[in-house]
Amino acid sequence: MSKTTTGAPADATPDEQDLGAAGSQLSTAPKEELPNLPSLGVIGWARWFWRQLTSMRVALLLLLLLSLGAIPGSLIPQSGTDETKVADFRSANPTLGDVYDKLGLFHVYSSVWFSAIYILLFISLIGCIVPRTWQFVGQLRGRPPGAPRRMTRLPAYTTWRTEAEPEQVREAALALLKKRRFRAHLAGDAVAAEKGYLREVGNLAFHIALIVLLTAFAWGQLFKMEGNKLVVEGDGFSNTITQYDDFKSGNLFSQDSLDPFSFVLDDFTGTYEPSGPSKGTPRVYRATVDYSVGAYGKDRKTTIEPNGPLDIGDSKVYLTAHGYAPVITVRDGKGNVVYSQAVPLLPLDSNVTSSGAIKVMDGYRNAKGVKEQLGFQAFFLPTYGGANSAVVSQFPALNNPVLNLEAYHGDLGVDAGIPQSVYQLDKTHLKEFKNSKGTQLRENLKPGETMQLPNGAGSVTYEGTKEWANFQITRQPGSGWALGGSVTAIFGLAGSLFIQRRRVWVRAVKGDDGVTVVEMAGLGRSESAKVPEELGDLAGILYDQAPGAPGDTGAEPDGVSDSDAASAEGAEN
Repeated sequence: MSKTTTGAPADATPDEQDLGAAGSQLSTAPKEELPNLPSLGVIGWARWFWRQLTSMRVALLLLLLLSLGAIPGSLIPQSGTDETKVADFRSANPTLGDVYDKLGLFHVYSSVWFSAIYILLFISLIGCIVPRTWQFVGQLRGRPPGAPRRMTRLPAYTTWRTEAEPEQVREAALALLKKRRFRAHLAGDAVAAEKGYLREVGNLAFHIALIVLLTAFAWGQLFKMEGNKLVVEGDGFSNTITQYDDFKSGNLFSQDSLDPFSFVLDDFTGTYEPSGPSKGTPRVYRATVDYSVGAYGKDRKTTIEPNGPLDIGDSKVYLTAHGYAPVITVRDGKGNVVYSQAVPLLPLDSNVTSSGAIKVMDGYRNAKGVKEQLGFQAFFLPTYGGANSAVVSQFPALNNPVLNLEAYHGDLGVDAGIPQSVYQLDKTHLKEFKNSKGTQLRENLKPGETMQLPNGAGSVTYEGTKEWANFQITRQPGSGWALGGSVTAIFGLAGSLFIQRRRVWVRAVKGDDGVTVVEMAGLGRSESAKVPEELGDLAGILYDQAPGAPGDTGAEPDGVSDSDAASAEGAEN
């Protein structure tokens, strides 16, 4: 007894039986009623997952997710960049701060989800590139495919008849195509040629450059370091972690990787526009330093400018900020010097109106011989406009410097073990010094002037002004690779967009009447009007070497047809 396919009658045609079999697979019966359905298995599912991951669609999706994931890192304060802003955000938004913390939005670039996207994109790109690279190498090692049987189906086509021999036409065509930088060879009765391989080279270069960029970015984040140091004229810096005002580094950075060098700030020069709409705009910022490399390196003098960092080994020293440091001398009631140094103050505006604190923590005794600590709230104006002007500097240069001091005494709070800023004065346990009128002691001092503390408590002298410069020392491994990858990606993308890969065939055979029939056809890997134009140009040159036969009524070589490109797929196969 014969057995028929489920879902189709026994006398059905083979096509109808196949359709019935396909329809039977759409059954909604429970799984236990279809025990013979094939299962992918672990290896099958792994292959399916790998094909999906290495597809260009998924690679583009991961690249989009990576771009979207970087947005919170730009809008939300990051713990690795500015802990103070993160703490302020948490205090101002406690509920939202807890949500951000659980989602890893305060450390986006080291979060689990961002790392997962990053790694998957890396694997996807490699999985896309490796097979395509081997395929392209195979194409380079091979030869262009032979001419299709029916060249009239190609989108660009022309033909004519000539009295020249087929061998002569093919040799002329081969020489012409090679001269035009086609890869050409004889394939039977035709010449096959191909050009535009740089399109695929550009495509591969673009994707390889993306891998280089991702690698360079990851390497830079893991091994980077960045620190800042404020240096007053005459002071120096040695490249050790304890010397930095603030320091941050990648997870795999080691202290042993610090380049051994030191420098001393000899002089800082700042000039400004004296008048006009851009009055006060900096013209020159230049720090003159003496630096040495290694423990016994020879001192060398150089200058550092905002756009001219100092390169030492793998480290770069940038000039990032500038300000003033008034030189202050504090004496007790007996005239003993208990404090004498330059105090850096932080700029508040473009005219370098500055503020800060002067803290005398040790060595001072008041008029009764009791140990106390002194604190001074300081405001500095490089160019003071006079008593009737606003208490702000009129110009950033030292044209008329004035130091405004408010005096306090008592406990600065530095012995409590709680960290505090050197630029802010904690007045919780401080008392104001009173003047003869019973109000707080506050005076404007010019260089060389002294403010006397009441009741023989001592004095404060404004000796003069030094300048300070802030230096940022960075180490960014992989930055050169990232730059090279960016440039390569740009040129690779340009090549893949503007270079067209195309093929040309020239067939020359004897017709039934003994006259040579020449056929030329072109095919582009993507639609382009340049293929017919280029083929017409080549046909015109070849026609001059193999002119049409007398009385020939065939198409002239400049009559290149531009048929439907959809029919070209079958011709290419």
